[in-house]
Amino acid sequence: MPVKIPDNLPAIELLKKENIFVMSDLRAETQDIRPMKLLVLNLMPLKISTETDFIRLLSNNALQVELDFLRLTTHNPKNTPEEHLELFYKNFEDINENMYDGMIVTGAPVEMLPFEQVTYWPEVTKIFDWARKHVFSTLYICWASQAALYHFYGVEKKPLDKKLFGVFKHTAWDKKDPLFRGFDDEFYIPHSRHTTILAEDIAAKEDITVLSASKEAGLAILSTRGGRELYLTGHSEYAPLTLHEEYTRDREKGLEIDVPANYYQDDQPELGPVVRWSGHANLLFNNWLNYYVYQETPYNLKEVPNLGDIKIKG
Repeated sequence: MPVKIPDNLPAIELLKKENIFVMSDLRAETQDIRPMKLLVLNLMPLKISTETDFIRLLSNNALQVELDFLRLTTHNPKNTPEEHLELFYKNFEDINENMYDGMIVTGAPVEMLPFEQVTYWPEVTKIFDWARKHVFSTLYICWASQAALYHFYGVEKKPLDKKLFGVFKHTAWDKKDPLFRGFDDEFYIPHSRHTTILAEDIAAKEDITVLSASKEAGLAILSTRGGRELYLTGHSEYAPLTLHEEYTRDREKGLEIDVPANYYQDDQPELGPVVRWSGHANLLFNNWLNYYVYQETPYNLKEVPNLGDIKIKG
């Protein structure tokens, strides 16, 4: 089934060129199926690219998904036209009474700042708290994963000696977890960050479960509240050229940056990337939607008064 998204969203035409099926609001009205209602809090500066990345993954499953995009009112992004935000994004006041099956919170380019110095920290933590009572399962990605772990559990992020940049090999700590159904013994995830979360800090928190890690990239996927919250430190959603564009941009700015690890053919940028993560990225998002959202969420969320207290079965 496709993702139901607003008419004229730029991602529609981009994804049609990749033979990915998405459904406009008008066509979706003829489908007699209760779709999974998902909310995406998009904190990335290039919002149209990020929208396309997530719709690409969410479209590749058998469930119909109805997608809302959420913006912050205390932050005005410089790289997305205001007209686009006004047309396709909702403010918190528009959705604060809604219930959602799932929510995705993206990364943000503020990881070098202490959390409390991020200008929109009060608003984003308000949304984190709201999600615990209004969303069945929330997926926090990169900076958002660090921010939520700090907000809910007091886990501090730590600076790295140099940027973790590239595509790294990972393993699942529990292959029986539904999130890893269909996974190979080893799989790859792109990372692009200057900070990390230490394993010893997580080990001190009884409420946090490590699901996947990497020798090079460290902790990769964590879970709390029986799967009601998942934390991804990397970027499985990245398109094939995202790391290349970041590498090229930083070089043009004169910034010191290494060639992304395990990314280019023979580590030579002129030969282009070798995509080795997209298959498992699709599995990851499909498994989250199927086993953590669709098969666990109540059919009618509005009839569940204490959504925040429900736990996903092990």
